[in-house]
Amino acid sequence: MKKPLVVIGIVVLLLIVAAAALPFLIDANRFKPDLESKLSTALGRKVQIGDIQLSLLSGSVKIDNISISDDPAFSPSPFLQAKQLAAGVALMPLIFSKQLQVSSFTVSDPQINLLRNSGGRWNFSSLGAGGASKSQSSNSSSAANFSVQKITISNGTVTSGRIGPGEKTHTYQNVNVEVSNLSYTSQFPFQLTAKTPGSGSVKLDGSAGPVNSSDASLTPLNAKVDVENLDLSSTGFVDPSSGLAGLINFTGTLTSDGHQAVSKGTIQAEKIKLTANGSPSKTPVSVDYTATYDLQRQTADLSQGDVHIGKALAQLTGTLDAAGATTSVAMKLNGQAMPVPDLEGVMPAVGVNLPSGASLQSGSLQLSLAINGPADKLVITGPVNLSNAKLAGFNLKSKLGALSSLTGLGGGSNSSDTDIQTFSANLHVDPQGTQAANVNLIVPAIGTITGNANISAAGQLNCKMKAQVSASGGAAGAVSSAIASFSGGGGDNGKSQSLTIPFTVTGTTSNPKFVPDVSGAVNNLVKSGAGASGSAASAASGILGGLFNKKK
Repeated sequence: MKKPLVVIGIVVLLLIVAAAALPFLIDANRFKPDLESKLSTALGRKVQIGDIQLSLLSGSVKIDNISISDDPAFSPSPFLQAKQLAAGVALMPLIFSKQLQVSSFTVSDPQINLLRNSGGRWNFSSLGAGGASKSQSSNSSSAANFSVQKITISNGTVTSGRIGPGEKTHTYQNVNVEVSNLSYTSQFPFQLTAKTPGSGSVKLDGSAGPVNSSDASLTPLNAKVDVENLDLSSTGFVDPSSGLAGLINFTGTLTSDGHQAVSKGTIQAEKIKLTANGSPSKTPVSVDYTATYDLQRQTADLSQGDVHIGKALAQLTGTLDAAGATTSVAMKLNGQAMPVPDLEGVMPAVGVNLPSGASLQSGSLQLSLAINGPADKLVITGPVNLSNAKLAGFNLKSKLGALSSLTGLGGGSNSSDTDIQTFSANLHVDPQGTQAANVNLIVPAIGTITGNANISAAGQLNCKMKAQVSASGGAAGAVSSAIASFSGGGGDNGKSQSLTIPFTVTGTTSNPKFVPDVSGAVNNLVKSGAGASGSAASAASGILGGLFNKKK
């Protein structure tokens, strides 16, 4: 009984000694040329590796200082560098036949450079069997048969950007990629996670393949995409001077057949800011969209873009062109019967802030806007129409010091609100500011206000306006009698008297300053009185001057 146990013990001991001695008996570096050749063939790039260490306990070969060259048309620097790569190997063929059969790769802490040229081609496009140089064409069959059970990239740092004029790069940390059953001739599952600038994250989970033999970037793809807390201002994709900012969350799908990619999903934006003089939106915005992207032309067609702001809905459609140094857009934004109170929270995003203490309690907005130009320097043009709105907490009449002196003017003089019957204007918004042309505002308590308004990129107002008002009662009678006494006409005392009062608006949208043009008002009044003489004008000037000076 003891003898068999002794024999078994000796065998086990010998196996342990052999296992401990094998790494010294097998020089793993003898496989270095073969491994470099296979990797170079598979990737179509020159691959260089350092020392190779065999670990029998883990069944792996550890490779130091791996470097994969870049496409020479992009950069002389490496496409990928890593201090260490662990390759899972089949032990039996290695021990008994001295053959290296790789089942997996794990690359830790790599530095990866992803570059795109002015023609839209990526430096990884030539990766793969079809991207091999002509000198390696004889090995194309072995490259086509190349397969690995698992490839893992752990804690990578990816620098992505363009080469050429306007060169920009963006860095993504903690990039992790896992690919199973990689083959150049069949589909394979993958998962990618990464941290974006500004502490956001992105995750892709799906399948890809077969690898496009002429351009790896055109490989078919089917994946679910999740993006959280993407900070627009820190991504580097937009010019900081454009003012674009906000946090983006996205859930959707991305499907590509190698020619066209279709993306569907929902974008949720918080604290969005669209202009340099804007401030973060107080209301979240969500967009349900469907877009088709031509991979070679680098153009996208947005067939659905339902923009939701509370209960307000607008449709965004059009095209994007990413072929140039900066993505350009040509789109339309249309909205019908949009409830204004729901829109109030996003007005600061375009640099419009209501006067302190004011709020929009009712109203309906209609718009039809064209959005064109580079994504970071958009130009927005088109008409907007507002109807049946109430601006609570702000009395426009009281801000027009001259008008408030006319005691018979309109109704609701004691109200703290402003009722707006209609408002219309043609907008032009660009990085320099906002211009509202052909403003037509009807406020029952005042009359009709027309003119042109400008808001600079710094948020300063410069508006030239005219108020066409109807005054009645004592004030109108005094003015009418004064003109009649000097012109020889009969005054229509007590009846309605039409006045045109020019005024300017300065300050900011949150603190506007209304400055009536008294002399302009007098001139307009005198011109409206048939036969009024210079004396009549003088008298009217004195009367109106007194009225306007009662309250400044």
